Amino acid sequence: MSISRKYETVIIFKATLSEEDTAAQVEKFKSLISANGTLDTVDEWGKRRLAYPINDENEGYYVQFNYTAPVDFPAEFDRQLKISDNVLRSLILEQGK
Repeated sequence: MSISRKYETVIIFKATLSEEDTAAQVEKFKSLISANGTLDTVDEWGKRRLAYPINDENEGYYVQFNYTAPVDFPAEFDRQLKISDNVLRSLILEQGK
């Protein structure tokens, strides 16, 4: 039996995506989390101005995921986020004990 922990991930998607494309990206990562763990909440913060430009983008679409997953999942999830062209930045945190 593998050990599971609670995680929080914030993803900043490109704000230039259409609503349908953004929804598809959110759904893609929701299904990836659900396939490997238990998705607790998804909080879409919407478009916000970035503190500094990232890849010449001044705005991003923020989404926060809270989930429980095995300890080896965040590394694979981070790899998937890094190879996605529509993700500007992401941060995966283990929630406190």
